[in-house]
Formats: sequence, C-alpha cells, structure tokens
Amino acid sequence: MAKLIKSCVFFFSLISTILLMCLPNAAQAVVTYNVLSFGAKGDSVRDSTGPFLKAWASACSSIQSATIYVPKGRYLLKNVEFRGPCKSKIKVQIDGTLVAPLDYNAIGKSGSWILFIKVNRLTVVGGNLDAKGSSFWACRKSGSNCPVGARTSGVKISDVTYKNIVGTSATKVAVIFDCSPTTPCTSIILQDVKLNYLNNAAQSLCKNIAGISGGVVMPDSCL
Repeated sequence: MAKLIKSCVFFFSLISTILLMCLPNAAQAVVTYNVLSFGAKGDSVRDSTGPFLKAWASACSSIQSATIYVPKGRYLLKNVEFRGPCKSKIKVQIDGTLVAPLDYNAIGKSGSWILFIKVNRLTVVGGNLDAKGSSFWACRKSGSNCPVGARTSGVKISDVTYKNIVGTSATKVAVIFDCSPTTPCTSIILQDVKLNYLNNAAQSLCKNIAGISGGVVMPDSCL
C-alpha cells in the first residue's frame, strides 16, 4: 500500500572501510497511498467513501509526508469528513473525478459533501468534481420540501492549497469557507479553481479566513 522512497548515504570510517546505510531522506521521503489499494472503485457506481476514508486515515497517521493518489476513473462519494490533525503534510493528487450520488437526499440533509476538519498542511491538486446538482435544484424550484443542500467547507484549517480543480457545484454557492471567529482559517490558497453551477457562474462565501488566490478562479475568489 505504501511506497517509501529512500536514499543511500555512504559513510567512510577512520580505518578506510565503507559502511553503506540506507536511510530515509527527510527531504524526499514520501509515502503514497493509492485509493485503489483500499478498495475504491472508479466506476461511478460502487461507493468509494469507505476506501477514501481508509486512505486518509493511513496518510493522516503517517510520520512521513504522504500523498493520497486518486487514479483516473469516476469515484462515487457520499458525504465524507476528512478529519485532522494529522502528523505530517498531505497531498491529495486527483487524476479522476469525484462523483456525488444521484439521489440528493444521500448528502443533502448532512449540510456537506466533502468536508475537511482541523486539517493543516494539505494540498489538493487536480481532479474534477461532479456534484450532480441538477435534480436538487429541480426540487428547489418546484417548491417541494427539499434538503438544505450540500456544501464544501472546512472547520479550523490552515496551510491548505486547492489547485487545478474543475467541476460542477450542487449549489449556487460553490465555495464556502465558514470558519470560526475564535479559530479562523489561515494560509489558504486557491490556484486555478473552476467550478460552475448549472453552466452558469457560481458564488463563493468566506467567513473568518485569510488567504490568497491566483490564476483563474471561478467563482470569483472571496479571499
């Protein structure tokens, strides 16, 4: 499940003998956790929420810098919480698409789809988000009794980067950072994030957050 990159360091003793020791290089050692190894299925049908949480638990408990790798495919995720604090830096490299359930009730009542809680030193790179929001908004427009809808946010997060992410939002407000005034979110970076709502411009909302944005950011950054 995990691949540890090592470098070899040569030590020369005073009696001209050579001792070869293979030690983890603090600057380069990275442990990689592929979600497929934990049972994730990229077919958009079978639920991959559990395998993603298992990969996160392994990465979060690693004393080495860790990468969670999501290969190409479409991974069905129900509402999921990735909790910290974690022991080291985590990078989530997404080459596939994260897909919400077709039935909006599966996540709509929870108030969140993908939620990071008490996470520091996190980078999320690449990938697509398919929130399957059309049926939810059809319900809202009909005046029926619908759930509040999902959002993506974080509670007490810092040093977090979202980069090269594209996709659709289940709600008109696509990016929400709803942080506590007593424990604000800090050092947040949005880099080339493109999210739309029903093929139109979405909105963003920030509370008690400090950060920067760069490149093309849609919706307009509220940082």
